[in-house]
Amino acid sequence: MRMIEKIRQYFKKKNLSARNNRKKVGIILFATSIGLFFLFVARLSYIVVVGDVAGESLETQTKNLYQGSEVVKAKRGTIYDRNGEAIAEDATSYSLYAVLSKAYTNGDEKLYAEEKNFDKLAEIISDAVGDVDKKETLKVLKEGAQENQYQVDIPNAKSISLQQREKIENAMNEQNVAGLYFTEHPSRIYPNGVFSSHFIGYADVQNDEETDQESLVGRMGIEEDYNDILKGKDGKIIYQKDNYQNPLPGTVAESQSAVDGKDIYTTLDNRLQSYLETLMDQAWKDIDAQDLTAVLMDAKSGEIVSMSQRPTFNPETKKGINDDDFVWSNLFVEDNYEPGSTMKTMTVASAIDNGAFDPEETYKPGETKLADATIRDWDYERGSKPSLTMRQALSWSSNVGMVKLEQRMKDSWQRSLQEFGFGRSTHSGLSGEKSGTLPEDNVVSHAMTAFGQAIGVTQFQMLQAFSSISNDGAMLKPQVIDKIVDETNDDEIVNQPEVVGHPVSEKAAKDVRKYMRDTVESEEYGTAYDQYKVPNEHVSAKTGTAQISQNGSYLQGDYLYSVVLMTPSEDPQYVMYLTMNQPEQEDTEVLPSIANPLLERAMDLNEVDESEDNQETSSERVRVEDYRNLEADAAASDVQKKGLTPVVIGDGNKVVQQSVDNGERLMSSEKLLLLTNDKTPMMPDVSGWSKADLVKLGDLLDVDVSFEGEGYCVEQSVEPYAEISDNKLHFDLEED
Repeated sequence: MRMIEKIRQYFKKKNLSARNNRKKVGIILFATSIGLFFLFVARLSYIVVVGDVAGESLETQTKNLYQGSEVVKAKRGTIYDRNGEAIAEDATSYSLYAVLSKAYTNGDEKLYAEEKNFDKLAEIISDAVGDVDKKETLKVLKEGAQENQYQVDIPNAKSISLQQREKIENAMNEQNVAGLYFTEHPSRIYPNGVFSSHFIGYADVQNDEETDQESLVGRMGIEEDYNDILKGKDGKIIYQKDNYQNPLPGTVAESQSAVDGKDIYTTLDNRLQSYLETLMDQAWKDIDAQDLTAVLMDAKSGEIVSMSQRPTFNPETKKGINDDDFVWSNLFVEDNYEPGSTMKTMTVASAIDNGAFDPEETYKPGETKLADATIRDWDYERGSKPSLTMRQALSWSSNVGMVKLEQRMKDSWQRSLQEFGFGRSTHSGLSGEKSGTLPEDNVVSHAMTAFGQAIGVTQFQMLQAFSSISNDGAMLKPQVIDKIVDETNDDEIVNQPEVVGHPVSEKAAKDVRKYMRDTVESEEYGTAYDQYKVPNEHVSAKTGTAQISQNGSYLQGDYLYSVVLMTPSEDPQYVMYLTMNQPEQEDTEVLPSIANPLLERAMDLNEVDESEDNQETSSERVRVEDYRNLEADAAASDVQKKGLTPVVIGDGNKVVQQSVDNGERLMSSEKLLLLTNDKTPMMPDVSGWSKADLVKLGDLLDVDVSFEGEGYCVEQSVEPYAEISDNKLHFDLEED
């Protein structure tokens, strides 16, 4: 208690008067003010020097307040075929939504979707967009209204075209309803639909988190592999804005132009690729197989002019991607498989160069023993031939004959495999390409490679090796890109044919092509007798039936069927390779149903192209205009005025397609075919037409054409001015 009393007396002594207290308070307040002032000055100095408050840049915030910016989108490069036909190009698409909030008005005008109009709106949408279900749309609209949502997205309507948008808007105006609106997105269109889809790939919209801008990004194939070349670089415009955030005229502070992406021209030929897709569709319906592939290569350049695989997908609609049997990989470069007997073409060529092959030598086929293995011919169980010559061993596809050749070549055959390019990538430029696998180092595996087993290859490796046989010993790298063009400065990077080796001699290559003809021409010793043919040309062929390796052993009853074709045999223009993997039943008609029509079309087009190349230069020829969507009479009149001969097909009032594209040139008086929008076109009188014009007619009508003879048309399978209901036309030709 004494201590508390002392403290009380101390404070009582110090508080002598009110005046003294006020003085002390004043001193304290003054000192505090001075301290706060210096603290404020220090903080202000820090802000001025650093330009930062609470982690936020004052300069940035000021710019945001008084400056605006706008991204200038770069155009993604277009992917073309070899002739300049667009395969993939930029477009704008729209997503569709409905505003349900009753607050969305303009004065007395109701801009929202009224419940009484839900049925009309759903009908309008389903009519314009085939993928949108009316019942599903109604359900979304009604649920959104019940839950008082401001707006709802329409299901399956996130990629609407401009034409579909206009159709919806016109229908709303006609029926006097409101409430449907659109959000614009960048998109990619693929006008050909399914068109070597695994090779071309597709691009999808992706949102950039930094710029909050949507852009297209390649997801597969060329679109992905060449994304950096195709995408370009966005530009930017910076401007001053007023208090209402509106741009002030004439205040652009900085402008960065967009750099458009480069265009890529592939080696594909639209005329052949589209036809191949049609043939593949027909064949795929008739078989139950794991997969089916077909590829056509220019034998003189190594350029892939058409290639397709099944299953496939539509890059625009994505139809097929979600199927249970969908294959994501590009089977031409990503699938490592045992090729089977088509490898025997390389075996025989190497044996010829090694002095191990005598075409007239005979041997007993059936089976042979090697170390602890027994190797049998494919016809062993049903009774092999009593004897074969070595030439017949190729056309009859004898494993025993190939093993005999391999044993004679010893280590030379293993070196030949590497010289043919097996065991290393072809460097096609396509992602995921496999290098293949060389055989294990033992006698049996080495021998099995002579007939295409115990070795892993890709289809591009096989094409590369085949090119040495078709090209008189010079092996060509398979090419898929023709050129890359920068439209901003007209720069071009053009790919040239690339010889990557000479694994066989010219003599060996020519001899093998001659022996391969027996496969389709020998009734007794040809495994594909009379199956593969091209009118007026010889065809060199080799079939293959490969066992399929899985988990260290071969499957029983499951095979990979294949064939390689070269035509004309004497000097091949094309090499074609087809595979059919594990069909439920062997069907010897499937692969010919694809190969024969395509090779015939390719040879016909080759003749047309050569004919055009031999004509006068383009400066002396007539440039073709774009007549699509014009009145047929007006188009025909303009064609005639330009010195060409118009041929109008059908009774429609508008031109929907023409035989020669806009910008190309024709000789004076040459025919330009104009197809109208008549549902069933009428057959023109083609008397006296050249073969080249008849091929163009077939392309325009998308029908098969066949010929008898050479020269000019004297007879046609469909009478003049009759309806064209068949998908085949035949013409008899005679020389003048």
